[in-house]
Amino acid sequence: MTLTELAYLAGWRAVRALPRPVAAAAFQVGADRAHRRGGAGTARLRANLRRVVGADVPEAELDRLVRAGLRSYARYWMEAFRLPSLSRAEILAGFRLDREELLAADVAAGRGAVVALPHAGNWDAAGAWVAAMGWPIATVAERLKPEGVYQRFLAFRRGLGMEILPTHGGERPAFDVLVDRLRAGFVVPLLADRDLSARGVEVDFFGGRTRMPPGPALLALRTGAPLYVASLWYEPGVARASIEGPLPVPGPEEGPLDVRARALTQRIADGLAAGIARHPEDWHMLQRMWLDQRHATADGAAQPSPATGQV
Repeated sequence: MTLTELAYLAGWRAVRALPRPVAAAAFQVGADRAHRRGGAGTARLRANLRRVVGADVPEAELDRLVRAGLRSYARYWMEAFRLPSLSRAEILAGFRLDREELLAADVAAGRGAVVALPHAGNWDAAGAWVAAMGWPIATVAERLKPEGVYQRFLAFRRGLGMEILPTHGGERPAFDVLVDRLRAGFVVPLLADRDLSARGVEVDFFGGRTRMPPGPALLALRTGAPLYVASLWYEPGVARASIEGPLPVPGPEEGPLDVRARALTQRIADGLAAGIARHPEDWHMLQRMWLDQRHATADGAAQPSPATGQV
């Protein structure tokens, strides 16, 4: 077992053993220390949030936002470590989804739904809540190194009731499996605000150009499943989310598949931006985001992502 694996294992065990207020205070202290120390990840979060709030926001206000963002990110990890120890009732009580009746109707009708998510709030709690509602759910996870960490993340999410597919290296391409799952009435949440592949679609996002994964758009175009964009944020006692949509999906008369996928991915980007702008402190984007940003010196390496993945 590697040191990285040992660290994650220790985190899961220790945080689950602590009373929640004690664990929350400890993680907040860590976030504040990271804020004071700075570093590449904090600098990147600051640069990303500056794009969100605009040039007119004073530096002191931006600094408070960065501190709140780091605290939100720390809260995510604290809650993620504690999720496996929660009962179904606790999972349902700890998360609230606005317009949940839309997903309920999609599942009941057997048409499934694609949900495009940002790296915000607590997306693991969202997935656990869907599973606790008794709705079938499938998503993908980036294949991490070391392999032991990846397997622990898989076991963690599968233990919450989610079907997790690897982005690559599975028995079948993840996209093909997700097509089948949607046709079987599954909810398919996919992180959509940052491209991790070389196949991303260029979009406008907060006044700059970035790349986002085409998977959510392509799945909706391929299957006809409704496509929603989620906004996720925190309130003091609960993780929250809302969904917008279904988004209008371009038909064949509007052009070839790649043209329609680009147009639909831009609609997703617009929806994600609207939600992030409402709750910028809960957007956990500590990596390079826009194409015109220079690479930071220390955050270019892939991190073990707490996120479910993308296709």
